[in-house]
Amino acid sequence: MSNLLADLHAIHGQSPWIDNLQRSFFATGRLDSLIASGVRGLTSNPTIFQKAIQGSTDYDEQFASEMGRGLTPAEAYWELVVRDIHSALDAFDPLYRASGGTDGFVSVEVDPSLAHDGSGTLAAGRALHERIARPNVMIKIPATKEGLGAIRTMVSEGRNVNVTLIFSLQRYSEVIEAHIRGLEDRLAAGGDVSAVAGVASFFISRVDSEIDKRLEADGSDAALALRGTAAVNQARLAYDLFRTAFSGPRWERLAAAGAQVQRPLWASTSTKNPAYPDTLYVDSLIGPDTVNTLPDATLEAFASHGTVARTIDSGVDTARTQWDSLAAHGVDVDDVAAQLEREGVASFIASFDDLLAALSAKATALGRP
Repeated sequence: MSNLLADLHAIHGQSPWIDNLQRSFFATGRLDSLIASGVRGLTSNPTIFQKAIQGSTDYDEQFASEMGRGLTPAEAYWELVVRDIHSALDAFDPLYRASGGTDGFVSVEVDPSLAHDGSGTLAAGRALHERIARPNVMIKIPATKEGLGAIRTMVSEGRNVNVTLIFSLQRYSEVIEAHIRGLEDRLAAGGDVSAVAGVASFFISRVDSEIDKRLEADGSDAALALRGTAAVNQARLAYDLFRTAFSGPRWERLAAAGAQVQRPLWASTSTKNPAYPDTLYVDSLIGPDTVNTLPDATLEAFASHGTVARTIDSGVDTARTQWDSLAAHGVDVDDVAAQLEREGVASFIASFDDLLAALSAKATALGRP
């Protein structure tokens, strides 16, 4: 593998993470190889675990053992997940320590069915964090309105949070505020803010998929010329918002106490439209204090022929102009964000439910009710 992944961090301060986890990563040395190539963290979600567990026999032995202990299929699921997360945390621990606690993180998501239950999300996030009990774990919490309070409280308690499923600049602003307030709460209570890390996961390709569809419904030349611009433009505006929020007197008080910024994380970075370059959502979003979490195919494409250059803050005025012009072509970006959030939560719930149904069927085959 080339040095391009390592160059992202060495030259431009961006951390490439892998957006995948499966048990074979450990047996084959795949994860160690990724880390050696420059990968600096890992994200998982219910869909990733569904594919890993249903797509192989790697988990059958442990699942049978958990059933033998009298666990329910749902309880056994979390045992499978936690074992993989612990193994990944072990692999990234040297990087976590070498980076001074700024990289080497592994993210795991709370039960997605709690996305609109703030108190349930908080309880699940706390329980998962305490169960894993490792300094380089990040608990993923969806950026729903109901999740904002849980994010603030988790941060105030010194827990690392990966805020996921962000689709709008307005919601991103609220996520930043929840993170900063959580740090302020912790500092006011006499707590240490220096070891609290966080990322805010902005989903990229899905924005283009939906907005392109609406631009094509307009059909004018001006509308069609905007296809493939919205996702990158919104991310660049988000980065501008990030730099503003994490500067000035309010932030400087926290930074003086050792607080880390909540880095923007670019997620869903595989291109869905084959007409677009396969590294579009990596090449276009490179810059300091950011993370890009890459599915395997996108990671390999970038390592093969990506372009390492600072791009995240280039053409911001053009990005703003093009983003604002979407409304003239019938694109309501708030409606797009609301739809994508609904679909994102529903997709993770469906993956979670499908996997539990499959595990229940396996339990029945093992003679367990």
